[in-house]
Amino acid sequence: MRRLALVCFFGVFALASASAQEYSKFTFDFFGGYTATVGSTANYANWGWNAGGGAGVNFSQRFGAMVNLGYDSLGLNTGTVSALGVPGGQVNVFHATLDPVVHLFRPGRTDFYITGGGGEFHTLRQFSQATAGLTSANIPALGFFGAATGPVAVPASYIVNKPGFDVGAGVAIGAIGHGKIFAEARWDHVFLSQGRLDFIPVSFGYRW
Repeated sequence: MRRLALVCFFGVFALASASAQEYSKFTFDFFGGYTATVGSTANYANWGWNAGGGAGVNFSQRFGAMVNLGYDSLGLNTGTVSALGVPGGQVNVFHATLDPVVHLFRPGRTDFYITGGGGEFHTLRQFSQATAGLTSANIPALGFFGAATGPVAVPASYIVNKPGFDVGAGVAIGAIGHGKIFAEARWDHVFLSQGRLDFIPVSFGYRW
């Protein structure tokens, strides 16, 4: 009886240890949410929305890395479009970043983590319709805008590719199967030649 108890004890201990060491080697996610503008960028652009997804590798229970693709769309505020003499405009940012991830309380049903990294930010600043005669404008927080001129109002845009970084944190909670739903907030900063672009995507998604 004592031997059976010892066998059962060590068996349970071994299973618990094996379970604690198990984790998914590869991970994928998709997300969406709203994007807040901060710093001097908030003086020129309104809040917007974001969407994206990522894939990565877990090197251990505590450490991994993700390649994230994200898209953020921000509208120019009333004061900015009035100063430019256009009826409307927006700033769209597509970014691809490599982000290490540190899990603080893993393994478990609830996962708190911090993340941050850097990559390429493709920024498209676009007037919804350019007023005839407008040639250019310089907005400190967003850089240079150019607009075509002519007798008829035409669309105009300005594209720039610059490096940037992001840093943030999130929480993931076990859901269906091995997947988890998560909420995450990051600060994104783009290094512009003129001015700066700062925004905080707050995203909700599913990761497995």
